[in-house]
Amino acid sequence: MKFIGGSKIRLDRVLSELDKRVLSFTRILERHVEYVIVSGYVSILFGRARATEDVDIFVKRLSEKKFAMLYENLLDKGYWCLNAEDFGEVYSYLRDGLAVRFALKGEVIPNFEVKFAGKRSAKEAIENPLSVVLRKGVLKISPLEQQMAFKRYFLKSQKDLEDAKHIEGVFREHLDEKKIKRYRKLIEDEKT
Repeated sequence: MKFIGGSKIRLDRVLSELDKRVLSFTRILERHVEYVIVSGYVSILFGRARATEDVDIFVKRLSEKKFAMLYENLLDKGYWCLNAEDFGEVYSYLRDGLAVRFALKGEVIPNFEVKFAGKRSAKEAIENPLSVVLRKGVLKISPLEQQMAFKRYFLKSQKDLEDAKHIEGVFREHLDEKKIKRYRKLIEDEKT
């Protein structure tokens, strides 16, 4: 693993089946919208050995027309929405600030939990992603300091605290404590 500048990490390892699925899904997304991967998969990507049922993704808000094109592209590539079949209903979930889940047809796990970036922290993550360069593509993740703050100070479950500890162990020399504190304040302000 190697940092390239301040916004890229080259990760040269054998890709897992989950990595391949995430790359496949995000290739579809990036044809239509800016995205960023957040939460548990990020720690898995960097070597944490744990299972996950979903990959959490924020996308920039899309008009109904543009989302329709993305939705049709996902269906054409073999995905289905776990929340609803009707396009209007799927879009209404997103518009109302809820997440929708997509998986390959005939499967439920892993699934991709997609949500419009509504809060400032989510929008900021999309505007300032960290690119992870893999052997077969690039993934965009939220900044590591934001991951740490979100898991430590908002989610706080045992699994999330262990994810944060893993990221801290892997990236200790590259983390900016001031950024972690800034993200903590941003997340706390959003809760009120």
